Amino acid sequence: MKLGFVGLGIMGKPMSKNLLKAGYKLVVYDIVKEAVAEVVAAGAEQGSSPRDVASRCEIVITMLPNSPHVKTVVLGKDGVIEGAKAGSLVVDMSSIAPLASQEVAAELKKKGVDFLDAPVSGGEPKAIDGSLAIMVGGREEHFTRVKDILLKMGASAVLCGDVGAGNVTKLANQIVVALNIAAMSEAYVLAQKAKVDPGKVFDAIKGGLAGSTVLNAKSPMVLEGNYKPGFRIELHIKDLQNALDTAHEIGAPIPLTSVVMEIMQALKVEGKEKDDHGGIIQFYEKMAGVKVRRKGA
Repeated sequence: MKLGFVGLGIMGKPMSKNLLKAGYKLVVYDIVKEAVAEVVAAGAEQGSSPRDVASRCEIVITMLPNSPHVKTVVLGKDGVIEGAKAGSLVVDMSSIAPLASQEVAAELKKKGVDFLDAPVSGGEPKAIDGSLAIMVGGREEHFTRVKDILLKMGASAVLCGDVGAGNVTKLANQIVVALNIAAMSEAYVLAQKAKVDPGKVFDAIKGGLAGSTVLNAKSPMVLEGNYKPGFRIELHIKDLQNALDTAHEIGAPIPLTSVVMEIMQALKVEGKEKDDHGGIIQFYEKMAGVKVRRKGA
């Protein structure tokens, strides 16, 4: 089966390579020519535009930064909609606003093209090793059609509801992750200020109720002062803005999300927006006048 893949950024590139490793034939496109060349060198065919990719494939996957990019790539000039045939399926794996997913799906439906929103969680490391968590919105028959494909990029793929439900689930995920990192940051700054080794705090609490995947993934990095991005603060800002916008539209209060959003905005002002989101701890370090480090690091 030949698949289309549009968007070969920090996530899309390793995801597309995993599909190639699984034996799928790919036609790929991105505005960054170096990224295209790298995936073509791994065995993909090059498309000249999203329209060209869609004209050559019945299933097209998109992995793009935000709602406007998805609308342009799918619905714009030389977009997927211009090349897709009736019965084709577009799987948007970008993290965008749920209402934007529904708008794109409605336009595609006019041409008889089906749509799933299927955002992911796990960042670059899990994109590379193919263990992403994939949250899907759309019709069950469309999900069944691509589930095996999704599981070549992720460890799990769950149908959460109709179109838009995947992105609602992703927003919920991003709220939980952001608040976990903020809580972890407060705890470690407290320990450091009290002259207790935060590394020992991590070792002590990770097996208890406070333990989490977030704690295990981010603690070793922040305890070394390593903010090399797996998932950048600026991208988490984008997700939390979508969460806040969606919450305001439907009347769901999310006050803690607003607080963490302002913390991230403060870090952005300081030029730290490209740091890993574990770098949230730097906001607390600055206020407390300490640097959180495992003893001996």
